[in-house]
Amino acid sequence: MPQITLTPAQRKLHRADAHHLDPVVLVGGDGLSPAVKKEVDAALTAHGLIKVRVFSDDRAAREAMLQTLTEELNAAPIQHIGKLLVLWRELPEKVKVVDEDRKPGPRDVKVLKFSKRGGQRPEVKVVRVLGNQRLTTGGQVKRAKVVKKSIKKSAQ
Repeated sequence: MPQITLTPAQRKLHRADAHHLDPVVLVGGDGLSPAVKKEVDAALTAHGLIKVRVFSDDRAAREAMLQTLTEELNAAPIQHIGKLLVLWRELPEKVKVVDEDRKPGPRDVKVLKFSKRGGQRPEVKVVRVLGNQRLTTGGQVKRAKVVKKSIKKSAQ
């Protein structure tokens, strides 16, 4: 897979975003093993922008690692500073599953209770209303009435 090419302005934005990040993947003495590549791929899929710390003292080896990671994982090299490599790949679109049979869940409603004396702030109370409940105009929670079935219809 070819590596992603970015403009200098895009690279600058990603460098600024990566400044506060901690390294997610650490590359030890074994170098770029398949397990390390798999972890870097998983981190890029989860986060999009990651830092990788390489414990090798050889700068040329670190440059080769950066080049290998960007080519094999379809990522863009953002920065190589010291023993840190910064990689970026666009996050995949998340598919949201819609369940049509789902019932409405509980919801939190803010109720304002005004003071009888003027000039005071109203008291704000958060009330959780369940699916079978309703909120009255006075701010009280009432359960929905149970619909009674006819004895004659249930006997048939």
